[in-house]
Amino acid sequence: MSSDEIYSGLKQLGQKSEIPASPDDAELERVPNPQQDAAYAVRFTAPEFTSLCPMTGQPDFAHLVIDYVPSNWLLESKSLKLYLTSFRNHGAFHEDCTVAIGRRLADLLEPAWLRIGGYWYPRGGIPIDVFYQTGPAPADVWIPEQDVPGYRGRG
Repeated sequence: MSSDEIYSGLKQLGQKSEIPASPDDAELERVPNPQQDAAYAVRFTAPEFTSLCPMTGQPDFAHLVIDYVPSNWLLESKSLKLYLTSFRNHGAFHEDCTVAIGRRLADLLEPAWLRIGGYWYPRGGIPIDVFYQTGPAPADVWIPEQDVPGYRGRG
């Protein structure tokens, strides 16, 4: 399959794209994994993720780390960026945001394995960290620790 054939079905890559109004409106896209015979890990890091507190409407901030071991599909990164940005005006608790992102990515990609760490900045003086994964990590793939420090400014 040529690159033109692989990318021809993508609606956002290389196009002017608007920020989706909500996570439900966001279109995540995937492309075929050209290295299906290799077991490897992929990491996306979003250190400036934002959503809204569903009770107060105030912004919440998180450092997200998404790791996955692909099977047949890879996540198209621009669609991920737009999807994550769509949470800016979305009111949901930290747990809901983190797990919803993990589940949606797992449903789309059908990976061998996926995990997401949501390292949230304090709300009411308490940082809330949320973790989701699809099962045990494959033994034959090196998956680094997420290495996001416990809260002390998250720096």
